[in-house]
Amino acid sequence: MKIKKQLKGNRIAPLFHSLKEKNNKALTLFITAGYPKKNSTVPLALRIAESGADIIELGMPFSDPLADGPVIQTSSQQAIKNGITLKLVLAQVKEIRKHCEIPLILMGYLNPILHYGENKFFADAKKAGIDGIILPEVPLEESARFLSLNRKYNLADILFVSPATPEKRIREIDKTASGFIYCVSTTGVTGKSNIGNIGSYIKRVKKNAVKNPVLVGFGIKTPADARNIARHADGIIIGSALIKKITQKEPLLKIGKWAADMKRALH
Repeated sequence: MKIKKQLKGNRIAPLFHSLKEKNNKALTLFITAGYPKKNSTVPLALRIAESGADIIELGMPFSDPLADGPVIQTSSQQAIKNGITLKLVLAQVKEIRKHCEIPLILMGYLNPILHYGENKFFADAKKAGIDGIILPEVPLEESARFLSLNRKYNLADILFVSPATPEKRIREIDKTASGFIYCVSTTGVTGKSNIGNIGSYIKRVKKNAVKNPVLVGFGIKTPADARNIARHADGIIIGSALIKKITQKEPLLKIGKWAADMKRALH
């Protein structure tokens, strides 16, 4: 992992420098803002931060989340029914920031952002305390439109690679992205469990992604999954497995223990 340039006032690069010094890997956990209840976001985020998460990815609910599997889709639909909005998501980010300095990333889709206003959204996200943006429906060729806004507000521009991404394109994505590369473990949507032996795939990504750390997501469910993938990557991203626990009304204490178990698997 080689980190060549840090974004001023951004928490992501310093985190990876710190983890590298400790020979540790990053645990990124995804929660849907406004789920299971409108005001669940802050206590959930603080609990998993206290329990070992290195980065929190906040999903901005949208009615047609193309990259998300049924678990996260359902959580988004419920959050929308709960009355969550981008304005409220950013207010919740501000509240989280009162209590911790963990890197926070927003993941979501263009329609709500365009409705909110592009420049206003990026400006307000930075002001609230966000460190990076993930827009899964925006390919490399269309990313320049948002790259300029990310750079203007010192936000990481996190891009995807998948098992189908050619090596040349991985290099191009690595040059454009900042923060880290989101390495999708398998083609398809979030929550797919067929991650299998993906060591050679991750090694191919890391060989070509020399600027950014590589974090692997989609389908990681158990500490064994986490341990297996972390041997090859700079960290992991877990979403659906955590949302399932939240859906099953697991108490915050138990969710915290689960997060701690996942973090221990990365050592």
